Amino acid sequence: MTTTSWFDNLGFNCMDYVLFGIQGSGKGTQGKVLCEKISASYFETGGELRRLSTENSPLGKKVKSIIDAGLLVPNEVVMEIVENFIKNLANKNTPIIFDGLPRNGEQNDTFESLLKKMGRQYRGIYFELTRAAALNRLLRRRICEKCKAIYPMFYKDDKCEKCGGGLIVRADDNAKSIGTRLEIFFKETLPVTEIWKSKGEMINVDASGTIEEVTKELFKKLT
Repeated sequence: MTTTSWFDNLGFNCMDYVLFGIQGSGKGTQGKVLCEKISASYFETGGELRRLSTENSPLGKKVKSIIDAGLLVPNEVVMEIVENFIKNLANKNTPIIFDGLPRNGEQNDTFESLLKKMGRQYRGIYFELTRAAALNRLLRRRICEKCKAIYPMFYKDDKCEKCGGGLIVRADDNAKSIGTRLEIFFKETLPVTEIWKSKGEMINVDASGTIEEVTKELFKKLT
């Protein structure tokens, strides 16, 4: 006899979800769970940049030249990448999970305009975590030296469960570097979340619990 989990009774439309959260909030982990459960396509800005840079296409060559020059990818190119991603969906009704943008007010304006132009329905999900809790998690997390998968502080094994690589602490996961990254979030990205909240486009999720607890709250908020 098969058992039915609380996941199985959830229904979702063709809604895109945009993930927000301070570094260490677990938004990437939860985004991948959500992606699997609703059969969505996952857009992670850094990953998409790296993927495109290996493509022998006009956009791929453009991205590669910017990366090779050590430059930040301009916002107009980021939007071009998002538009390319949406246009290349095999099924246009496939929902998308966006992770890694918008990072600031200017990018938010162009991002929302693009989604509306392309007829996408979307909502934001904000994983709420205090600065102190985020700092504690980031100082104690590890990454796989091979595939770069990230493991939270409560993961006890010394090997990556995906590829078997050893787990190490990131060079930039120190108090000074983390503090700088968190400050950028509070200065540039947090105001964007307030805009989305004011328009009723944001779902708030308490990210202070375990992965399982946060996942359960997330799906309850989405019903």
